[in-house]
Amino acid sequence: IIKRSDKAKGFEVLPRRWVVERTFAWLGRCRRLAKDWEKSIASSTAWALIASIRMLTRRTARYCWN
Repeated sequence: IIKRSDKAKGFEVLPRRWVVERTFAWLGRCRRLAKDWEKSIASSTAWALIASIRMLTRRTARYCWN
């Protein structure tokens, strides 16, 4: 959590918040994670891990084959 400065008035962009929102958007592309279909939290956590592993392998494959 990033603390907002006391001097700020109105809306101010917080830099690290966008990293989290961007990651959630990337994970939201996985159809299975788009809705809450899982019966247990362990199953949901496992599918989130699988989705992040899939993203990581696709990104590293781009750099390895170029």
